[in-house]
Amino acid sequence: MNDYPKDIYTEAEPDVNTLANLGPLAPMAGIWQGSRGVDVNPKADGPETDPYIEHYELQPIDAQTNGPQLFYGLRYHTRIVQPDEVETFHDQVGYWLWEPATQTVMLTLSIPRGQTVMAVGKAAPDAKMFTLKAERGSTVNGILSNPFLEHAFRTESYTINVRINDDGTWSYAQDTVLTIPDVDKPFHHTDHNTLHKIGEPTPNPTALAAINEATE
Repeated sequence: MNDYPKDIYTEAEPDVNTLANLGPLAPMAGIWQGSRGVDVNPKADGPETDPYIEHYELQPIDAQTNGPQLFYGLRYHTRIVQPDEVETFHDQVGYWLWEPATQTVMLTLSIPRGQTVMAVGKAAPDAKMFTLKAERGSTVNGILSNPFLEHAFRTESYTINVRINDDGTWSYAQDTVLTIPDVDKPFHHTDHNTLHKIGEPTPNPTALAAINEATE
């Protein structure tokens, strides 16, 4: 049972400096490029392996509260293309969230093929590796899919492992377990990449002004 306070209405007092309060997400803030991604996806003739190039932007948001619950986070957009291709291979938006009080990391994920996921995991504030997971049917770290995907490529679980590397890059490896009609065993749709920083994060202008005023 969760140890929630009896007072569910009084809001927490956040720090305006999100970048200083991101816990294990702090090294991920910024704009990133990865050119050696590998995607293993299902096809009628069996698994297909595709290389990909990724542009991943993570920008700080102002702290968010649900009464006493407090999140610091990053809004993200990742766009993936295949080498020598023009059209987007994969587009994804959402939030990485850090809850300091419970040392919980959350990832919300939405793709324009009619699917939304929320994955959750625990991590220490200085963790260099952490794992988040979502499971079909859960009401707190679940998966929602449009009717066709639920029929043809039903997602049973989603797991992402993140590693913060000593050279300033960060890497992820994700495993999306699918149930596909006429396929005897679950299919593991996997993706992995390493991201290199190409730009710094930008707080919103009012937050940045407040941070600068506090440090003067």
